[in-house]
Amino acid sequence: MTHAWSGLCLGAALLLAQEAAPPRKSVYGKLELVNIPKSGVIMKSDDGERLAWRFDAKVVAEVAKIKPGAPMIVIYRQTSSNEKRVTAIAFPGTAERATYVNMTREAVLLRSAPAVGGGCNPPGEPFTDLMIPAGGRTESLDGCWCCAPKGEACTPGNKTGLGRALLTACFD
Repeated sequence: MTHAWSGLCLGAALLLAQEAAPPRKSVYGKLELVNIPKSGVIMKSDDGERLAWRFDAKVVAEVAKIKPGAPMIVIYRQTSSNEKRVTAIAFPGTAERATYVNMTREAVLLRSAPAVGGGCNPPGEPFTDLMIPAGGRTESLDGCWCCAPKGEACTPGNKTGLGRALLTACFD
């Protein structure tokens, strides 16, 4: 009886952990301003909100190469009511293919998969796994992607688009 109860508790805990995983979100808009001294990027969302994002100095320097008014997407996870963890900042139309630049300090896995019915949930199979060294870049032809630290895995849930995505923090 004790083993059955333990198994039931473990199963319930795993189910709750899956439900509690922070959802991926994206905000679409236009680049408004890059504030290099404050390591900030300000965008005007398609909903009219002015949003400020703080990034590593090398990410901000890369974003500063983009002209204000350019379309941009910030892909993030809401980890708490007042904290967002950004996975990538993307600039549609800035490359002929879906190009991913690893702006983290370590190698990351870029996992891609075909889109199914125009979406990424559930992702198509098979997965394509590419390791991107720190500072490296790669391209993807698949319809969906995700990134994870080296040695970990993720499920492709972000739609791929033509342009450049700066990977700022990869997690499963």
